[in-house]
Amino acid sequence: MLSTNLRNNILVVRVEEKRIDASKAPTFKDEMAKCIEAGQNQLVLDLSQVDFIDSSGLGALVSCLKRLGPRGSLAVAGATGAVSRLFTLTRMDRVFALHANVDSAVEQLSA
Repeated sequence: MLSTNLRNNILVVRVEEKRIDASKAPTFKDEMAKCIEAGQNQLVLDLSQVDFIDSSGLGALVSCLKRLGPRGSLAVAGATGAVSRLFTLTRMDRVFALHANVDSAVEQLSA
């Protein structure tokens, strides 16, 4: 479901699924938790392949942010279409740092 690579000491997590919905949210949450528990506290979540997120998926994203707490950062990159609109409609664009692409997110977290 996820692929990862390290850039400038920031873990870039790419979601390799088209949807983060009720059937996939628990797996997504568990895999993200493993990344965080492994000591990664600066993360960029690449949603460029994701076409749809439901309330379960959004809840899983918020759970990841809470797990990081004040010791870390989670930036979201590549959200487009319905996914981008979901962040705006739910006002989660005020909670998550949204970036057009991974490079922009990595640059912001590296500063």
